[in-house]
Amino acid sequence: MSNWLIYGIGFLAQALFSGRLLVQWILSEKSKRVITPSLFWKLSLLASFLLFVYGYLRDDFAIMLGQSLTYFIYIRNLHLQGEWQKSPKWFQLFLLAFPIFIVVYAYNNGEYDLNQLFNNEEIPLWLLLLGIFSQLIFTLRFIYQWIYSEKTKTSQLPVGFWRMSVVGASLILTYAIFREDPVLFIGHIAGLVIYIRNIFIWKKQRRFEG
Repeated sequence: MSNWLIYGIGFLAQALFSGRLLVQWILSEKSKRVITPSLFWKLSLLASFLLFVYGYLRDDFAIMLGQSLTYFIYIRNLHLQGEWQKSPKWFQLFLLAFPIFIVVYAYNNGEYDLNQLFNNEEIPLWLLLLGIFSQLIFTLRFIYQWIYSEKTKTSQLPVGFWRMSVVGASLILTYAIFREDPVLFIGHIAGLVIYIRNIFIWKKQRRFEG
């Protein structure tokens, strides 16, 4: 597959990630409080699907790991909002099975080659570890959000989510610079601004409520 097509998939995924943040940000600015529209999770799921494919095509374990961990959290949030149940059953099954299918059957003609993932000549070990650590921090924000939402039985984006987003995005930007990955760099530069802005919106909201 050509590099142009691979990068095209990656940039489309990041455009969708940025789009979800813009929608969430604009609606939050209008309502003067941090809100979580269902479109945020729908765009997240589609973008995660594409970025997982991008990571697979780039032999980038850090990207695949990050998307695998958050993919099903996006689905759960759609379920909490009652949107997942509205999807056709075949579509639900496809989305649930796809990442598992890629990992178990599709990688390297049916054999999951760990050596190829962890010994990519373009990613030295120290950089791979940085990428994995960055993705784990970035993913923890959604685990935190998921636990918070399960407790309240509503899909929400608490301030801790945005604080962890700032830390995770900064680490991934560092990884993207050393990896020379324009897809990750452009996507997370755009997101970092919105993460910080949501923290300020939350602070204003707290002052108003107080």
